[in-house]
Amino acid sequence: MTAKLRVATLGCKVNQYETELVRQGLQRVGYTDCESSEAADVCIVNTCTVTSEGDSKSRQVVRRLNRQNPDAKIVVMGCYATRAPEEVAKLPGVAEVVTDKRELPDLMSRFGVIDVPTGLDGFSGRHRAYVKVQDGCLLRCSYCIIPHVRPKLTSRPHQHIIDEVSRLTEAGHREVVLTGIHLGHYGVDWNRNKPKEEWIRLAHLLRDLCELPGNFRIRLSSIEATEVTRELISVMRDHAHRIVPHLHLCLQSGSDSVLRRMRRRWGTRMFLDRCQLLKESLDRPAITTDIIAGFPGETEEEFQQTLMTCKKAGFSKIHAFPFSPRRGTPAADMPDQIAKHIRSERVKRLTTLETELRSQYFQQLVGSKLELLVESSRDLVAMDRALLQADNPSNNLAGTPTDRLLRGTTCRYAPGELMMPTEVDAGTISPSVGDLLPVRIIDATHEKLMLSLLN
Repeated sequence: MTAKLRVATLGCKVNQYETELVRQGLQRVGYTDCESSEAADVCIVNTCTVTSEGDSKSRQVVRRLNRQNPDAKIVVMGCYATRAPEEVAKLPGVAEVVTDKRELPDLMSRFGVIDVPTGLDGFSGRHRAYVKVQDGCLLRCSYCIIPHVRPKLTSRPHQHIIDEVSRLTEAGHREVVLTGIHLGHYGVDWNRNKPKEEWIRLAHLLRDLCELPGNFRIRLSSIEATEVTRELISVMRDHAHRIVPHLHLCLQSGSDSVLRRMRRRWGTRMFLDRCQLLKESLDRPAITTDIIAGFPGETEEEFQQTLMTCKKAGFSKIHAFPFSPRRGTPAADMPDQIAKHIRSERVKRLTTLETELRSQYFQQLVGSKLELLVESSRDLVAMDRALLQADNPSNNLAGTPTDRLLRGTTCRYAPGELMMPTEVDAGTISPSVGDLLPVRIIDATHEKLMLSLLN
């Protein structure tokens, strides 16, 4: 069978993983990816419902695919499909709505897939590969719809993950990102009614993954501060050559009173204590976070508390979002909703603070040895090397390429740039996209690190 497939993904890393899993399953029975000008026979759309904007974008994608592929069978899955299946089914061209991600093997079987994949063999078009290790969230944060659409806590079999990471690294992926809806709850569903000494948690999985052969590094996706245990930190410290010193800890607010209204499980003191423990245990770790600005009832004093908490934590990056009321969550019906212009203004202040904190953190790293995953390469040309403009390659004079600009992400989740001559000595391997390179930081701005290659 020869049939054409087109996929579209909105939302998180878990969604991107699940789309790739379905794509590879269909490839096993003869489906091939569409070229840009080709019409598809089947379109797979993986939707997001974190915000109402996610719903809107999901609908737009379905309609666009239907216009461009009028004869295609459109299959819609993801969190929006779970939350509003009847609404999704009415969109033009939709032939099937998958309301539960646990039905993905059945979906693939209906397309004729007999050997349903239990994991990925590669991650198309990406230098880093995402690996989903668990699904579901049991928490009930007052602003979040996800526990309503992914309520079942499920951890993937340990060996499936080990085998998958082995295949991905053998396929050339040099960074593996472990991800989940609630990453820190990996193994929790297995541990019920067992003595603590028999529990399996994320730290155990990490330790086993670190024993795999090959040149690759592991990064953890977003995780709750309460789940950054001493055991997890110990594994990160003991395997510093394998696990990057970067954690994305979800703060959401730096005000204890706002955190209570958000129904978060901890206060700022615990969060800052965990950040301090990380800094004491690891070598200048990068700590990034999410902040919701303008949560219902947030006063100027509470927002100032958030700014102060961010300063104390010393974040290297802050993903700042204005509060967006999500129908079906308690926060959407709370009194004292904050005006849009105030929410936007607070996001701007958080962004200004992020620039300051980011610059401070990057300056601390100058002179350090890091690891760069090369994600792009571009030859630069100039008649005079002194006139070379790395930030504006199009302004360089025409001529023979004299330098190559390599860009990528360092182990500390900071963008880095490395300038190398295009001509290399005989016997020297020229770095290319997808490589992991040992580098030293020679300078930094608030936007990026300037690097040199270590011999």
